Amino acid sequence: MKKFAFLILATFILFPQISYSSSPIKIGVTLGLTGKYTELGKMQERGYRLWESEVNSQRKLLGREVNVIIKDDRSDPATAVELYKRMFVEEKVDLVFGPYSSGITNAILPVTSEFGYPVLANGASSDKIWQQGYDHVFGLYIPAGKYAVGFLEMLRTSGMTDIAIVSADDPFSITMAEGTRKWAERFGLNVVYFKRFKKGTSNLEEIAKEVKNSGAAALIVCGHFNESVDMKRSLSNIGWQPDVYYASVGPVLQKYYEKLGRLAENSFSSSQWEYHPKLSFPGSSEFFGTFVKTYGIKPSYHAASAFAGGTVLEAAVNKVGSLDREKIREMLSTMDVMSILGRYGVDRTGMQIRQFPVIIQWQNAKKEIVWPKELRTADPVFE
Repeated sequence: MKKFAFLILATFILFPQISYSSSPIKIGVTLGLTGKYTELGKMQERGYRLWESEVNSQRKLLGREVNVIIKDDRSDPATAVELYKRMFVEEKVDLVFGPYSSGITNAILPVTSEFGYPVLANGASSDKIWQQGYDHVFGLYIPAGKYAVGFLEMLRTSGMTDIAIVSADDPFSITMAEGTRKWAERFGLNVVYFKRFKKGTSNLEEIAKEVKNSGAAALIVCGHFNESVDMKRSLSNIGWQPDVYYASVGPVLQKYYEKLGRLAENSFSSSQWEYHPKLSFPGSSEFFGTFVKTYGIKPSYHAASAFAGGTVLEAAVNKVGSLDREKIREMLSTMDVMSILGRYGVDRTGMQIRQFPVIIQWQNAKKEIVWPKELRTADPVFE
């Protein structure tokens, strides 16, 4: 008996990374499965479920199955805060992912900090998140302030100079608008109109008229799905369209074209991920094929980022060899690893610095990559 006990003790000493628990590893996250972020939240939900299924069927995590616990925060920050508290206190989740949107992610950070959980922000990019001194939140997206840089570079080479920038008043949109204005000036572009509107405002016709009167050739809309659709409709309602229409987030979704039809043609946007043979990051083709087969639709970058976040967290846990949250936090702060989104790597604040978005445009009912030149599937079209 003593010999048997000694062997067990020796095994723990020599192989500390082996997990002897048979219970699933619980990873919590809230998403806006209802409310203003529904389309984006559901995309992320599908991405998480694919990663969960792949881990459990192919390799396990520390020898255990994974259970991603997804709760509906109704696209509301206060609801998300309460749900994360409940997951920590009542359900005692092992780890968490960050919720969708910068505003909701920012709202939960005091709670995740209090309970000592590292947060992989798979759906947030407002620069403000990494300017508050938190040492436990790590970005997967390029920060919002740089979201439109590729588009601005492309715009500058087209010869256009006068642009308008409008934004909703949520944290992501505000940060993106301010960053876009700064980078536009660096590229020598002239911002002739700059305005912010209350999130949830669907009738944007007055702003559309003001943009028209400003003489801007290009309009950049900083927001999420609803803003991209509402502004396009408002422009149509006043009988005018700018030479160039760019909107963040919305146009990357197939739903954008389904909502707008031909009105969606020639819309530009930035995408954190698109399926492309030349963007053959590890697992990208397999993810795309499995997603289409499982759900019958093409994944947006929101789904890809959820799946990628799963693989990045998985890599961190495997490198640590345990569910020690402090060690996982340290690993996420220094780790350099590839995912289907590309290379993961953060600066000392936790802000993502390795990832870059591509610029897409709807042409003939199809999303085309138009920037950078090396990855183009079509040349950009300016009306």
